[in-house]
Amino acid sequence: MEKLKTHIKKVVPIADTLGSYNKNLLKGDLNAGVTVGIMLIPQGMAYAILAGLPPVYGLYASIIPLVIYALFGTSRQLAVGPVAMVSLLVVAGVGEFAEVGSARFIQLAILTALGVGLVQFLMGLFRMGFLVNFLSHPVLSGFTSAAALIIGASQIKNLTGLDLPRTNQVQEIAIETFRRFTEIEPITAAIGIGSIAAIVLIRKWKRTFPSALVVVVVGTVITALFGLNQHGVAIVGDIPTGLPEFSLEFLNLSDARILLPTVLIISLVSYMESIAVAKAIANKHGYKVDANKELIALGAANIGGSFFQAFPTTGGFSRTAVNDQSGANTTIASIISAVIIALTVLFLTPLFYYLPSAVLAAIIMVAVAGLFDSSEMKHLWKTDKRDLAMLLVTFVATLALGIEEGIAIGVLLSLILVIYSSTKPHSTELGHLGETQNYRNIHRYTEAVVEDDILIYRFDSSLYFANAENFQDTLYANMDRHGDDLKLVILDASAINSIDSTGKHVLMEVVKDLKEKGVELFIAGAIGPVRDKLKTCGLQEAMGDDHFFFDVSDAVSYYKEVPNRIAKRYSPTQTNV
Repeated sequence: MEKLKTHIKKVVPIADTLGSYNKNLLKGDLNAGVTVGIMLIPQGMAYAILAGLPPVYGLYASIIPLVIYALFGTSRQLAVGPVAMVSLLVVAGVGEFAEVGSARFIQLAILTALGVGLVQFLMGLFRMGFLVNFLSHPVLSGFTSAAALIIGASQIKNLTGLDLPRTNQVQEIAIETFRRFTEIEPITAAIGIGSIAAIVLIRKWKRTFPSALVVVVVGTVITALFGLNQHGVAIVGDIPTGLPEFSLEFLNLSDARILLPTVLIISLVSYMESIAVAKAIANKHGYKVDANKELIALGAANIGGSFFQAFPTTGGFSRTAVNDQSGANTTIASIISAVIIALTVLFLTPLFYYLPSAVLAAIIMVAVAGLFDSSEMKHLWKTDKRDLAMLLVTFVATLALGIEEGIAIGVLLSLILVIYSSTKPHSTELGHLGETQNYRNIHRYTEAVVEDDILIYRFDSSLYFANAENFQDTLYANMDRHGDDLKLVILDASAINSIDSTGKHVLMEVVKDLKEKGVELFIAGAIGPVRDKLKTCGLQEAMGDDHFFFDVSDAVSYYKEVPNRIAKRYSPTQTNV
C-alpha cells in the first residue's frame, strides 16, 4: 500500500501536496489564485484575439489546462495559460491553412493544442527534454525580440482604428500606418494610448495590482456610458456564456499532418519559455523542477484543454512572477485561478460587451514590450560576437521571412555552430610553472617554461571522428615548433572524456609516426573509460604500461629519471581498433 501511495505521489505531485496541506499554505494560494485569475481574464481575451480567435477562447484556455497542470506539474508557482508568444505562433502557423477567425481556423487552432500536447507528453515520457537545447539562448532571444515587434505591429490596427491588412511583415504595417496616418480614429487611439499609460503607471506603483483589469473596467464603462461604439470605437461585442463543452469535432488526421511543423515549433518554444521561468522560480525557493515531468504536465494540460476548446497554452513569465509575488505556495493556486475564470464565463461575460478592442491591444503591447531583449544584445556585443551574430541573423530572418522560417534558420545556425565547434575544439601546449608541479597553457601563462625536448599537449574535447583530423594537425603543428630537439610528447588526456574508433586509429597512427621519428609518446591523466578503450584496441600494449601516467608531472619526472631514453619499438601488428 505504501509503495502504491509513493508511486501515486510521483505521478500526481498534487497528492503529495494535499498530504501536508494546511491553512497557512491555503492563505497564500488563495491570494495568488484570485490575483492571477483576475489578471488572466483580460489577458486571456487579449491573447485569444492575438491568436486570431474570438475572446471567449482565451477564457476557455484558462480553465481546464490550469487544473490539469496543477495535478501533474512540479513547479509550485508556474502560472499556465495563454501567452503572447504561443498566440503569435498559432496565428502564423494556422493562418496558412484557414482564414483567421473562421470556424475552420478555430478548429485547427484547437487541433494544434492537441498536437502540441501529444508531442510534449511523449517527449516527457521518453525523457527527451534535452531537445530544447537546440534552441540556444541567442536564437531564442533573437526570435522573441523579433516576435515582440511583430506582435506589437499587429496590434496597431486595433490601437488606432486603422483598417490595415493582416500581415506579419513589420515594414509593411509601418509603411501603411504612416501613409494613412490622417485616418487614425482619434477616440480609439486615445483609449488605446491611455490604457497603455495607465497599465505602465499602475505597474510602477504596484506590480501585483490587476492593472489590466482596471483599464478593462474603466474602458468598458466609459464606452457604454458615452456610446463610443457609435462613434467609431470597435468593441468586443457578444461573448458566449457558459463553460466550454467537451468536443471531438476538431479531430482530423489529414489536418494534423499539415499542422505538424507548427505543432513541433510551438511544442519546443512553449516548453522553453515555461521551463525557463519554472527553474528560475524554483531556484529562488530552493526546490527543483523535473524537466521531463514538466513536459508531461504541460502535454497533459494541452491534451485535456483541446477537448474543451482550448488553444495551446504554456507557463507565462509575467503571470508566474505575479503568482509568486502574491504568495503562491502550491499548484492549488492554479486551481483557484481556474475557478475564477470558470465563474467569469458562467456569469460575467455579458459585462464585457462594450469592452473596446483598443484596450485589449494595449494589454498585448505592454505584455510583449518586455520580450524585446536589448540587454542581451548589449551583453553579447561585449562578451561574444559570434553569439550576437546568431541572435541578429535569427532576428532579421524572423522579421523578413516569417515566424517559422526565422526560428528554423536560428535552430539550423545553432546546429551548424555546434558541429563546427566540435570539429575545432580548444587545444594548447602546456608549460611548467616555476617551482610548482603545475603545467598551464603557455598562451595564458607567459611565465610558463617550455623545454625544447618535451612537448606537453592538451586536447580539450572528446576525441572522435569529427575532430580527429584537427587533433592530429594541431599536435604536429606544435611538434614542428620544437624541431629536431623534440624527444618526448606528453598528451594531457585529462579533458578527453571519450574516444571512438576513429580517434583510436588516429592515436595509433601518431604512435607509429612518433616512433619512426625517435620520439616517445606518454599519455597522462586519461580517465578510466578512455584507458579501457585504449587497452582493448591494443594501443596500451603497443606503447607499454609504463607510458601511462596519473598526471603530467609524473610523466615528466619519469622521463627525466633516465636521460637519453630510447623509444620502444612500435609493433605494427597491434592495430585491432
